Amino acid sequence: MINKLYFPPQNDKTKHTALQAVTKEQEHIGYYALPDQDITPIMDYAETIDNTATTIVVIGIGGSSLGAKAVYEFIRPVTALTRKLYFFESTDPVNITTQLEKIDVTKTHFLVISKSGTTVETFSIYKYIYSLHPHPKAYTFITDPGSPLESYASETGAAVLHLPANVGGRFSVLSSVGLLPLTLCGIDIRALLEGAKSIKESFFNAGYMQDTMLNKAVYYAKHHAQYHINCLFAYSESLKYFCEWYVQLWGESLGKHQRHSAFHVGLTPIGLIGPKDQHSFLQLIMEGTRDKSVTFIKIENFNDATAIPDLSLPHLESLDTLNGLPFGTLINMQCDSVMEALLNEKDIPIDTISIPKTDAYNIGALIFYYELLTSLVGELIDVNTYDQPGVEAGKIILKKKLANRAF
Repeated sequence: MINKLYFPPQNDKTKHTALQAVTKEQEHIGYYALPDQDITPIMDYAETIDNTATTIVVIGIGGSSLGAKAVYEFIRPVTALTRKLYFFESTDPVNITTQLEKIDVTKTHFLVISKSGTTVETFSIYKYIYSLHPHPKAYTFITDPGSPLESYASETGAAVLHLPANVGGRFSVLSSVGLLPLTLCGIDIRALLEGAKSIKESFFNAGYMQDTMLNKAVYYAKHHAQYHINCLFAYSESLKYFCEWYVQLWGESLGKHQRHSAFHVGLTPIGLIGPKDQHSFLQLIMEGTRDKSVTFIKIENFNDATAIPDLSLPHLESLDTLNGLPFGTLINMQCDSVMEALLNEKDIPIDTISIPKTDAYNIGALIFYYELLTSLVGELIDVNTYDQPGVEAGKIILKKKLANRAF
């Protein structure tokens, strides 16, 4: 993975401050250790799942589902997987019934994921599905040790896996939360972690990624009042759900009160997919308010040689320049052209991330890159990257409304 910045290097002591802060954070923030974990217990447990289960379902929301979904949807189009994976993450009744039409509950293993063990959305869906298929052995629960969910699972005889200590939901994809469903579908989770480890080692061992990421984080932090919208422009449909994961990670981590002031700060994430969004949102970036930075993500090798046929169409001869061009080449030409157009504007911060190919190793690297970048920026804009009081406020109000229901 190569990250190229098209804005000036930051010769600032804050780079050293940020490096020191995230180095120390490793002592108490759990996600930093995930690339080095022993995954033998997860893989051994996966082997115990009934072979008649041809489908895996994740019941969870936010950090309990978005990361695994991002990896699955990135790899699924180019890899023959052993099982299909579905996600129940909305209380929309039409979505629930539509999803259920796609599966046979008697041939499905359900992973119910809730860090707190009391997530309203997760357990409303679980209750409904359990009413259709009340067999405890068909469910695995993933939660924090000592949660009410663990007590429930123990009483019903269902299996429980724990989240590692001090790993927040939106940083949990490289834990059992993401690794179990992914390995059950045949995705190489060792390669996923190796990719994450490559970024971790490059950054913390003063490799290529260290100065690159520090420059980017310091630039974002120094200019966050002006460039307070960060656009991720991914040139592959397979990265659609990665963009959704990034939106949660970035928004929930960085939109906060500052720790040492009463100011509200934050960097607003926007996930875009090229070339589709070239024909819509690009106009706003190109000629709208100069409040956006843009990161382009491109895949160098799609491992797909599908090309435009050598056809000449009447009255459309000007388009014969497309003939014989592989679609993988065309989409990257489109990415490069948009990037060049924005660079000509001079006042839009741009960087590019180039991924060699679509596989577990590279999506693992991309995931850890963004987790680490989030931690760096959070430190530099003086917020607690790992809490989410704004999200909790809505949950508290909902639980009060539910408690006051008239039965």
